[in-house]
Amino acid sequence: MKIQEVTSTTKEQSQSEQIKLTNSLDNHRVAVHSHIKGLGLRADGSAEPISAGFVGQETAREAAGVIVDLIKSKKMAGRAVLLAGAPGTGKTALALALSQELGSKVPFCPMVGSEVYSSLRIKEIKEVYEGEVTELSPEETENPLGGYAKSVSHVVIGLKTVKGSKQLKLDPMIYESIQKEKVQVGDVIYIEASTGAVKRLGRSDVFATEFDLEAEQYVPMPKGEVHKKKEIIQDVTLHDLDVANARPQGGQDIMSIMNQIAKPKKTEITDKLRKEINKVVNKYIEQGTAELVPGVLFIDEIHMLDLECFTYLNRALESSLSPIVIFATNRGMCTIRGTDDVVAPHGIPLDLLDRVLIIRTLPYTLDEIRVILGIRAKIEGIKITSEASEALAQIGSKTSL
Repeated sequence: MKIQEVTSTTKEQSQSEQIKLTNSLDNHRVAVHSHIKGLGLRADGSAEPISAGFVGQETAREAAGVIVDLIKSKKMAGRAVLLAGAPGTGKTALALALSQELGSKVPFCPMVGSEVYSSLRIKEIKEVYEGEVTELSPEETENPLGGYAKSVSHVVIGLKTVKGSKQLKLDPMIYESIQKEKVQVGDVIYIEASTGAVKRLGRSDVFATEFDLEAEQYVPMPKGEVHKKKEIIQDVTLHDLDVANARPQGGQDIMSIMNQIAKPKKTEITDKLRKEINKVVNKYIEQGTAELVPGVLFIDEIHMLDLECFTYLNRALESSLSPIVIFATNRGMCTIRGTDDVVAPHGIPLDLLDRVLIIRTLPYTLDEIRVILGIRAKIEGIKITSEASEALAQIGSKTSL
């Protein structure tokens, strides 16, 4: 058993309070594209004129729909997407919508250059005892060290499912985790057979009341046997795995790695460490233990990157762990940064341009700008008169959104 010194927590506490405050602010903040909910396409892939927060830009949205299908059918390897169009033609909105179409757990990382990590969905099949607690009785014995206090020798727990019930005799260590989870008779829990970890799923819906305002979460009684194999799915980013392994504490199984993620980050993540983790990740993927959920890296103003960055991107795109990369630019023919006289379309070297699928965005019409402003005003809770909307639309048509 490990004994650690208790360090002062005043600083950490204030940090965690700040994080909580920031998170609560984030939940209420209206971002520039918070009205975009997806590409707004019909089942046949054609675009609705106004749907999912999008107005117009039908051809670009339909093209983005094709890209989504390519990604889902795993045919986008080694390629990137380029959104080309004038300022204010919805390039960022299109990238965000594309990310949302791929799924809610897909990490979306907008930036003007740098890097992103994909996430890993880990599936583990574990042997568990699951059911509604019908009995919970700790058996006490005389304390071997003497004195009046008694110690728990074991705990008897009754678990019931739709199919049957079982009585288990458990180690006192497991009784401690039961107490930590605040388990009572009538709760639905599962206990992992290998580790003895206890997880409370909620209160059995047999005990549900007719009141609406309830702090308790009610869950149905588990089906099947009490002793069963259960698939547990967890999402973890590759960066989290890097950080966890940079300062290893504990075993090498997936659960240990997951537990390490919360530990403080102190060690530098070296290239060697990344390669080792990539090996492990690839092994998990080949065994079918994990599947890769590619992140979406959106790089705006791609023409601002220099030749060195483009070389890196070209190589990174070939990695099996590469995210889906979307570029955006509002330039036509221009000089590649880092060179004196090499002119290329969009300021991108031709070898990278060859592996890019280009989607063109077009300027919005006056009517479309008017509808977009209406949607924004509604999202931000601003009352706007028709005259003001008309005046803003006129400005938008001359200068862009």
